[in-house]
Amino acid sequence: MQYEILGHEMQALSLSLGAGEKVFGEAGTLLYMTDGIKMDTVMGTGQDAGLLGNLLTGVKRAVSGAGLFVTTFESFQASGKVVFSSPYPGKIIPLNLAETGDIICQRDAFLCSEMGTDINIVFTKRLGAGFFGGEGFILQRLSGQKFVFIHACGTLLPVDLAANESIRVDPGCLVAMTDRVDYDIQLAPGIKTMMFGGEGFFQTVLRGPGRVFLQTLPLSRLSNRLLVGRGGQASGSLVEQVGGGLLNGIFGNE
Repeated sequence: MQYEILGHEMQALSLSLGAGEKVFGEAGTLLYMTDGIKMDTVMGTGQDAGLLGNLLTGVKRAVSGAGLFVTTFESFQASGKVVFSSPYPGKIIPLNLAETGDIICQRDAFLCSEMGTDINIVFTKRLGAGFFGGEGFILQRLSGQKFVFIHACGTLLPVDLAANESIRVDPGCLVAMTDRVDYDIQLAPGIKTMMFGGEGFFQTVLRGPGRVFLQTLPLSRLSNRLLVGRGGQASGSLVEQVGGGLLNGIFGNE
C-alpha cells in the first residue's frame, strides 16, 4: 500500500492498493474508488474473527462513540485506488503503529487503516479526567503493526514530551497520544480566568514521556462560531464582555 495526502485545509487521503491488499475505514468517509476495488460493509474492523468476535468488536467500537460497522476495500487488480475524505475541515496524519506503539485517540479521530489494526476501547484512569477531560471516560486504542490514519479539525500539531515534562491544553484540543503519556485534568488558574476567560473551568494535563497530537480548531469552537454567524450568541459571550470588564476594573489584569 502507498498513500498520498491531498490538499491543505480540507484534505483527502489517496491509498494505492496492489492485488489482494485491503483497507478499512469509517462508514461515510469514502470519496471515490477506481474499478477493481470491491467494497463491503462489515461489523467490527473487518477481521476474520467469527460472528461473535466481530460482534464484540463492533459493540466496543459503538461504546467508544464510533460506528458499529466499517467499510472494507479490497483490490482485485494490480493497482487500485481508494480516496477518503474527512467530514470537516482539517488535517490527516499517517501513523505507523510499528514505530509509535499503541495510540490512544478521541472517539472520532480514526479515519482508516490497513487490515490487521485492532481498535479497542480504553477507559480514562482518573474520575476527574472522565467527567471533565472533554472526551468522557471512553477513548479508542489503536494497536498493531500497520499504518493508520487519523484526522482532526484545523491543523494537527505533534508535541514530543520528555519524561516528566508536561503541558496543559484545552480539553477539546487533544486528538491522540502514545499510550505512555499520562492524562489528567486540573482546574484553570484563578477564579476570574475560570469564570470569564472563555477557556472553561478545566484544562487537560499531559505528562511525558511520549508524543501527543493537538488540533487547533476543536469542533466545539467551530460550532460556536457558526452559531454566531447565523445570528445566535456564543455561550458566555455577554458574561465575558460585561463581567470580565467589571472584574478587570476591580482586580486589575492577571
